[in-house]
Amino acid sequence: MMKPLKLSIAISTILTISACSLMPDYQRPEPTIAIANQQKESTLNVAELGWRDFYLDPKLEQLISKALANNQNLRVSSLTVEQLREQFRIQKAAKLPTVNAEGSVTRQRTPESLSGIGRSGITDTYSVGLGISAWELDFFGRIDSLSESALQQFLASKSARDSMQLTLIAQVADAWFSWLASDAQQQLSSETREARAESYQLIEKRFNSGLASELDVRQAETALHEARVLEAQYKQQANQNFTNLQLLVGQTLDKDEWKKDWYEIKTLRDIPANLTSDVLLSRPDVMQAESIIKSANADIGAARAAFFPRISLTTSLGFGGTSFGQLGEASSRQWAIAPQFTLPLLDWGVNQANLNVAELQKDINIAQYQQVIQEAFKEVRDEMEARYTLDAQLDAQNDLTASTKRSLELARYRFNAGIDSYLDVLDAQRSSINSELNQIDTRLLRLRNQLTLYKALGGGLYEETPTAAPSQN
Repeated sequence: MMKPLKLSIAISTILTISACSLMPDYQRPEPTIAIANQQKESTLNVAELGWRDFYLDPKLEQLISKALANNQNLRVSSLTVEQLREQFRIQKAAKLPTVNAEGSVTRQRTPESLSGIGRSGITDTYSVGLGISAWELDFFGRIDSLSESALQQFLASKSARDSMQLTLIAQVADAWFSWLASDAQQQLSSETREARAESYQLIEKRFNSGLASELDVRQAETALHEARVLEAQYKQQANQNFTNLQLLVGQTLDKDEWKKDWYEIKTLRDIPANLTSDVLLSRPDVMQAESIIKSANADIGAARAAFFPRISLTTSLGFGGTSFGQLGEASSRQWAIAPQFTLPLLDWGVNQANLNVAELQKDINIAQYQQVIQEAFKEVRDEMEARYTLDAQLDAQNDLTASTKRSLELARYRFNAGIDSYLDVLDAQRSSINSELNQIDTRLLRLRNQLTLYKALGGGLYEETPTAAPSQN
């Protein structure tokens, strides 16, 4: 009879010698594009720059916090991360035996014809103990491979959630800036409409006095209607931008509470923009794509293990007897051990097809990984190059706006002096208003460039509490 200690030692030995992994060694694919290392020692790591340190305006910080708390898409993504964490725990637990407490009581009547002693009888049987049912011994690493695959799926989901968070933060900032910009343009067009209404009334009075022609009146009237149309257009655009902001934040907002003068917005923190391979490889979307490759790599190990025998073990250890009182006696000890193995002999190519599918899936994931890196490289490079041209464009636009305002002043002076016609004033007005509207648009583009570059460089996650990876031990 095998002693319980010997049985425990045997099980421990099996655990120790199991798990000869058939999973291929993972090597990170080399990017298909050459990324020069331009990082300087003093350059800030943007990925470690929290969004509160980048978006410096207090109102915007509050809006982003609300969006992170209320956005349902982000909540679904976070719950999916937790779900995959639990699935990993389930898969990992499959490597260890499940020990169950077992007990039974059986009362059986044996008829006279079968008793062997010439009379019928009733027999009671009591049993209690511990048992392990169909525990698979992972000699060839099948369960280890499935566990690694589940872990990488969890990490991929976490990276997907991080990527969604970066996008949400940037979208909220963009929506707020867009609303304030269109609101500023609406105010500008409203002031223009009021000024043109006054000009129209003044010229109409001059016409009635014989000091202006009807052409001057009609030109002033046309300019007034143009300003009315422009005001309505920007009002509609501002309303749409505010609705989009509310959708991203996930709640109804009071316009007066969140409105701010366009020219009083705190600027975004300036960031370095040196593109390195480390920057790209640490982006959440790139990390997600790499985790998917690692998951497929682990699936190959599981598919390879399917060609080898699958060995399982069922054991029990306890006491049995014909009365309850016998269960504590040493002579009532009982045990059983039943190893079983299954070896595929003829599966009509199913296992080979599964292995081919796993290897092809890894190749597909590698190609997708390379594509993600290429897109990330293009996104960062485009924004890096745009930042310098937008700076120059904004400087030029500021100078142009100042010049058109001065031209408008001179045109009005010459018209009042009777030197030029009102058409010259209208031309100067149109140039001035268009220049101011374009100045707002250009500044908005510059802000968008900064926040897009910040997101493209992986910034914005540092201050959020990360979802910890489950232990692999």
